[in-house]
Amino acid sequence: MAECGASGGGSSGDSLDKSITLPPDGIFRNLENAKRFAIDIGGSLTKLAYYSTVQHKVAKVRSFDHSGTDTEQDHESPYEVSVQEEVSARLHFVKFENAYMEACLDFIRDHLVNTETKVIPATGGGAYKFKDLIEQKLRLRVDKEDVMTCLIKGCNFVLKNIPHEAFVCQKDSDPEFRFQTNHPNIFPYLLVNIGSGVSIVKVETEDKFEWVGGSSIGGGTFWGLGALLTKTKKFDELLHLASRGQHANVDMLVQDIYGGAHQTLGLSGNLIASSFGKSATADREFSQEDMAKSLLHMISNDIGQLACLYARLHRLDRVYFGGFFIRGHPVTMRTITYSINFFSKGEVQALFLRHEGYLGAIGAFLKGAEQDNPDQYSWGENYAGSSGLMSSAPELGPTPRARSGTFDLLEMDRLERPLVNLPLLLDPSSYVPDTVDLTDDALARKYWLSCFEEALDGVVKRAVASQPGSADAAERAEKFRQKYWAKLQALRHQPFAYGTLTVRSLLDTREHCLNEFNFPDPYSKVKQRENGVALRCFPRVVRALDALGWAERQLALAEGLLAGNVFDWGAKAVSEVLECDPQFGFEEAKRKLEDNSGVDVILGVFPFVRELLSRGTEVILACNSGPALNDVTYSEALIVAERIAAMDPTIHSALREERLLLTQTGSSSPCLDLSRLDKGLAVLVRERGTDLVVIEGMGRAVHTNYYAALRCECLKLAVVKNSWLAERLGGRLFSVIFKYEVPAE
Repeated sequence: MAECGASGGGSSGDSLDKSITLPPDGIFRNLENAKRFAIDIGGSLTKLAYYSTVQHKVAKVRSFDHSGTDTEQDHESPYEVSVQEEVSARLHFVKFENAYMEACLDFIRDHLVNTETKVIPATGGGAYKFKDLIEQKLRLRVDKEDVMTCLIKGCNFVLKNIPHEAFVCQKDSDPEFRFQTNHPNIFPYLLVNIGSGVSIVKVETEDKFEWVGGSSIGGGTFWGLGALLTKTKKFDELLHLASRGQHANVDMLVQDIYGGAHQTLGLSGNLIASSFGKSATADREFSQEDMAKSLLHMISNDIGQLACLYARLHRLDRVYFGGFFIRGHPVTMRTITYSINFFSKGEVQALFLRHEGYLGAIGAFLKGAEQDNPDQYSWGENYAGSSGLMSSAPELGPTPRARSGTFDLLEMDRLERPLVNLPLLLDPSSYVPDTVDLTDDALARKYWLSCFEEALDGVVKRAVASQPGSADAAERAEKFRQKYWAKLQALRHQPFAYGTLTVRSLLDTREHCLNEFNFPDPYSKVKQRENGVALRCFPRVVRALDALGWAERQLALAEGLLAGNVFDWGAKAVSEVLECDPQFGFEEAKRKLEDNSGVDVILGVFPFVRELLSRGTEVILACNSGPALNDVTYSEALIVAERIAAMDPTIHSALREERLLLTQTGSSSPCLDLSRLDKGLAVLVRERGTDLVVIEGMGRAVHTNYYAALRCECLKLAVVKNSWLAERLGGRLFSVIFKYEVPAE
């Protein structure tokens, strides 16, 4: 058996096209601040990776100075909001055809300003071919890295950092991609890389892996034999032919040999008994499409059976497939999936990766940046700067391939703190944050995409209003509108572009696009005003609660939590009420209930926290790390808690004695993924022996975590402020969710 590497392949674009001048605008983003590079060059595609520092605006809050004449009464809010510049780190990955190599290298050279390195780690077969050109153009020394090591490092990185990275392919489903929840422990697994040949690698830990097998029959075989059979020289055109072919016209099936007797043997008549079996006896010409389809089945079935045998030999049930033979083609993935399912009787799962084309480039970058310890951070995909998974089904015609086959982008933002599972999840491996899968539910998808489109004008208005002193705010807001609108239209056609489509992912995409155009917190002024008003109401609300008997007070506290949750500028039904009646207040909200910032936290959450503290309970109050709609952020909550402590001895003593701890969730979304929480919060939960989790808000308790199971008692509460969702859950607008759950013994 020949040992074959993982070299890439593709179209016949190895020679440099001198007529190509510049890459399209916006491809090499933030190149002037690039610090480090890495490159993966296959037979036809190049994947460039670079690390840059990104300057962006953030909303900062600062407590007013209460010395002298500067008193709280002079302000609508106890703090001031300012927009400041901050620097963060971003990884950029750009995929382009080798035909663009020289033009892209010239463009990069002309825009390099702040690079910190003299070396560019390189992997792939083309690292040898283009070594001299790269060194000449960029004046960087090419340091060649081991192909397999880079692939494994890249695979581990995407599996750990990108939720919904892996997916299965299910024939006849709509859509046929089904994304997998990230398993908390990604090891062990089998990686089958299908380049010119096939390499099979067993991966046991971050640094322990071994090549266990391979085959000379791989993507190069399909391409080479296909070229001989069809006279088609381009890989994608060959797949396009295969997608239109009928393999049964060429292959000999079980029913062709046994006739109706195949049923007595327990075999399906449609099983392939002999690939190309009919070509030896049939006295006719076969179509190029049928021969290409037969060849694709032959190669894919062989690879699938081989992968299945190695998986069983090493007692592994997860097999990830990558390499240029895959390249997002559904017809290829379907065939491999069928083969794995058939030979393993469903015990081994064939998995594919959204970013499999970038694995080598990611691994090469990580190898070159080991001194910076990139693995100690968590990273998140920036939807505003990433192309997403585009359908490359040949049956859709050449247009989709033209886009993803020329330039494709992936951006990853470094998060300031590592993210981990909530230690109290009952089963982290089966936890699914989102309540409704919009990828799967066509009616829900149509509704929510329209809902976000209709809300766009209001978001633009808020964004401009949040920066009254900015001369270009309206222009930037219009650019945001155009970009987010384009993302929504793309998701209508490719709902699986960023993994499973959910309300959470639509909100996250909107936040990423807002940040792209320097609107870090469009609701900062709204929150500032609400918090000021709510703080002035706090003493009156607490006095009223203290005057009640115990039972009445518990009911009033619950109603207060829910009433505060009504105040949500992100919900259409609520924003319409608040726009029409600015005086709509806490008592009015309570009357809205059937039986977010200021009112929610100050008049709803803090009285509830105060009651828990009064009975001797320690409380960890976790708030968003970054802004999202009008949810209070951790930095805002610190100031609000300080002001409340000045008015209330219970809160004051609890903060001083650390019986009340404020921390951040690690999230900048109205929703909450309990598998990606700030590590500091997870440590506190474990150290303090948390035995009750309260999840509050429609985003955190309804759009996400409605079905989440914990190992301790849990209270989920929210007001349903969306009429469609209320109807879907069996209620009406402003219905109450008050869900108390006790874990099974």
